[in-house]
Amino acid sequence: MVAKIGAMRIDVVTIFPEYLDPLRHALLGRAIERGILSVGVHDLRSWTHDVHKAVDDTPFGGGPGMVMKPEVWGPALDDVAALAGPAGQDALLESASPHVRGGLRAGKETTVDAAPVEDPDTRPVLIVPTPAGRPFTQDMAQRWSQEERLVFACGRYEGIDQRVFTDAQQRYRVEEVSLGDYVLIGGEVAVLVIAEAVVRLIPGVLGNRASHQEDSFQDGLLEGPSYTKPRVWRDLEVPEVLTSGNHAKVARWRRDQSLHRTLSVRPGLVEDAADAGLLDKADRRTLAALEGSDAWSDPATVPEK
Repeated sequence: MVAKIGAMRIDVVTIFPEYLDPLRHALLGRAIERGILSVGVHDLRSWTHDVHKAVDDTPFGGGPGMVMKPEVWGPALDDVAALAGPAGQDALLESASPHVRGGLRAGKETTVDAAPVEDPDTRPVLIVPTPAGRPFTQDMAQRWSQEERLVFACGRYEGIDQRVFTDAQQRYRVEEVSLGDYVLIGGEVAVLVIAEAVVRLIPGVLGNRASHQEDSFQDGLLEGPSYTKPRVWRDLEVPEVLTSGNHAKVARWRRDQSLHRTLSVRPGLVEDAADAGLLDKADRRTLAALEGSDAWSDPATVPEK
């Protein structure tokens, strides 16, 4: 099945709208300019009704810090889902600067191969960056790049009242995610990271489709080193195989370098790739040589490539 991919819309709810200005720059800015992406940034304080525009209060049960209030977040997410109220009035971000024209134009669609989906859930995805969420992965980025709408809720202080997300499940597919085992001041930085990881996977955003197909993690391994001109720099020479013109040898060298880097830095990923059947016999021979053991001896069921 071939699925049509039009523009993606991203909405971000935050108390610091200016923090999201980087979404207007570089590749994301170009995607906005081409009509592949639209971004709405909404000030949470637009949904407050007191003179101080308070968005937080003390936590039930006591403890340090403040918790963001459900009576502010609830209506905000209601309006963002429907693009009504203040959310419907907020202007979309514009590209920060003109870019080279080309590729997709505004309103034009492209196509990608997609598996048939029965009764798709058309609710927007609500992404909540939080240290308590599931770790963000390349698989998540790939999945979300196929969505039409992503909404981000940027928490601050001790977080957002959990009832907000229980209630939001009526209008959204809620996903709580973490960038890693550390705590940030707020969710805005995480939004920038996740948005860039997702948007670059949308067809038409990168000039070369292979650019993301060969990324780290796309095949379960880390990407190997890269080189460009000049051939010799400060007495350091580019590996000879890369200038040989032998494409098969180059591909094998790059694969071996990927295996070496992954085994050195993230050995658990190598084992995961093996369990997933992503390693062929040549890969296993490389790993056996790197480790100096027969732990990666070729199983009979592993294909030769």
